[in-house]
Amino acid sequence: MSEPITLNVGGKLYTTSLSTLTSFPDSMLGAMFSGKIPTKKDRQGNCFIDRDGKIFRYILNFLRTSHLDLPEDFQEMGLLRREVDFYQIQPLIEALQEKEVELSKAEKNAMLNISLDQKTQTVHFTVREAPQIYSLSSSNMEVFSAHIFSTSCLFLKLLGSKLYYCFNGNLSSISSYLQDPNHLTLDWVASVEGLPEEEYTRQNLKRLWVVPDNKQINSFQVFVEEVVKIAMSDGFCIDSSHPHTSDFMNNKIIRLIRYK
Repeated sequence: MSEPITLNVGGKLYTTSLSTLTSFPDSMLGAMFSGKIPTKKDRQGNCFIDRDGKIFRYILNFLRTSHLDLPEDFQEMGLLRREVDFYQIQPLIEALQEKEVELSKAEKNAMLNISLDQKTQTVHFTVREAPQIYSLSSSNMEVFSAHIFSTSCLFLKLLGSKLYYCFNGNLSSISSYLQDPNHLTLDWVASVEGLPEEEYTRQNLKRLWVVPDNKQINSFQVFVEEVVKIAMSDGFCIDSSHPHTSDFMNNKIIRLIRYK
């Protein structure tokens, strides 16, 4: 056994051996700790790597065991993929690809359920008619809410790559609002004629867009059409047994299923 080495990876400390770090000589770590690439030190003299410290545990465990072991509820595949790409450990790259295929197959059978709600809200705003001249105006606004549940975490991520909130003049993916991997709640409003753009920001009103089509969703009919189109492209089909036909036609409940 070689002398232990302490690494500081993104502020998190790990202790291992030189033989473990150089077990794959052609990798980034193999090059760093064989002297081919200079290493940096922190103030305590530990080797410093400016990468994600939390994810490094899976990298290091693979170096020790040659197995990629992830918890069942692991939700950071994208981040792990980027870190694995950085360290360039070829067997780990292959193991991650196999893991992703395995997860994809496990999610072939899936259910998607969406409950929709709509209400009308009166919004008051000021209109600048001329310099120093303002008038108070009001208008009815359609407010939409969609509660989405899917047994497929990957599908919700796909949905998050297609739907964007428009707020404060910027588009932001709804993926950033995905706190639960199986649940997503969307709240947005339709555009109101005559409502100044700054009023949407001031009153914290988000609008919803589909990209890359750059289509604004101003009704539940458009929302249903877009979500069903995305779902069907991912292998889902409409569940003919649920919900009741009237609920589906009235855009209250949508349920889709996917089989292997």
